[in-house]
Amino acid sequence: SDVYKRQEFNGRCSMNNKREIMETIQMIQEQNLDVRTITMGISLIDCMDTDINKSCEKVYNKIYNYAKDLVKTGEAISKKYGIPIINKRVAVTPISMLVGVSGGDPIFYAKTLDKVANDIGIDFIGGYSALVQKGFAPGDKELIESIPQALAVTSKLCSSVNIGSTRAGINLDAVKIMGQKIKEAAEITKDNECIGASKLVVFCNAVEDNPFMAGAFHGVGEADAVINVGVSGPGVVRAAIKAAPKDASIAEIADIIKKTAFKVTRMGQLVGVEASKMLNKPFGIVDLSLAPTPAVGDSVAHILEEIGLEQCGCCGTTACLAMLNDAVKKGGVMASSRVGGLSGAFIPVSEDAGMIAAAQSKALTIEKLEAMTAVCSVGLDMIVIPGDTTPEVISALIADEAAIGMINNKTTAVRVIPAIGKKDNESLNFGGLLGYGPIMPISKLKPNVFINRGGQIPAPINSLKN
Repeated sequence: SDVYKRQEFNGRCSMNNKREIMETIQMIQEQNLDVRTITMGISLIDCMDTDINKSCEKVYNKIYNYAKDLVKTGEAISKKYGIPIINKRVAVTPISMLVGVSGGDPIFYAKTLDKVANDIGIDFIGGYSALVQKGFAPGDKELIESIPQALAVTSKLCSSVNIGSTRAGINLDAVKIMGQKIKEAAEITKDNECIGASKLVVFCNAVEDNPFMAGAFHGVGEADAVINVGVSGPGVVRAAIKAAPKDASIAEIADIIKKTAFKVTRMGQLVGVEASKMLNKPFGIVDLSLAPTPAVGDSVAHILEEIGLEQCGCCGTTACLAMLNDAVKKGGVMASSRVGGLSGAFIPVSEDAGMIAAAQSKALTIEKLEAMTAVCSVGLDMIVIPGDTTPEVISALIADEAAIGMINNKTTAVRVIPAIGKKDNESLNFGGLLGYGPIMPISKLKPNVFINRGGQIPAPINSLKN
């Protein structure tokens, strides 16, 4: 009897596995399911040196030795399991910490990171970063001042600055500087679609294990090296909702999203564990983020419309997005004990075909996007704004977004691209995963007095948790 039960159980498992395999194949072939990135996080703490040239040499050698097989490993896993792995990336310790020890021109580090990224064949390298939520340490201001030039002279480098947190409040001095640096990054690359600003993000409550660019860096609390995986599947979620009855309740729709997220996360866990073994580096986290691309059928906006909105941006958008984000997290957590990073739904305008269409039709505005960021995974992402937008207005936008993150104890961010020299009815075309974006209007009313006050916006009362 026990033998029969075991055979019956194994048979059911085999049928379930076969069905799951077929479902996964359909997700990959028809619904744009992919592993968006395998990102190796690498600590550069042991590369610090008072001589900047020696420090850069140590940085290059460590990244090269640790990550030289990252691309080959990703390709091997993709071939073995038939799972598309779109990007292979590296994230490093915030470089401002190394600048604080070595002094000198931070551009040396930028060029070193870009060179090793090109030599090992990865797509992006993140960590040209500073964490200044509570003030500036040695090396922070020097690195921040260098960001526009660093992004102009490199091709694979990404930069981020954390200017606030729930525990620390918001560094308004840093907010002011970052408005200026975003504008400069766009101006200095205006002949290349202002691409510099698309690789610069300003955070509140940045996480230390984010595998997605441009905001990835390797936190100081992380191990010497880890493998983090970012999985994406907006098309899969949309297809699952589309197959549901039109009279299904919103609770039933949430359950469908949760079950779909579970399957997608399991795939990410498989890839992460396999990469960890092959590279002999510990497995960190799976970040299940519905990260869209400009490809047809790979849109978060279209998921919201499938739930029942005429177009993304109409009344009800924030509620649908809140439900989607929550269901994705619940499904992911059930599938893996290693869910981390940002995990939820991204709303980058230029990278999402549905968002682009909604922005072009004026259904989606920056003000509505700001409301949506209160319930999604990140913030105002890949938004093209008029080229004559002042640094103070950009800074005030950063402050608004940081306030949402600070008060709600969540990660928020701003990645906006001033379209230098473009007319209001034009767009910027970045190509690839970054897509293209129409110029979205923004208020030109002046927040200058507020921004120039400087100082620290105090942490909220809900930060006192102990």
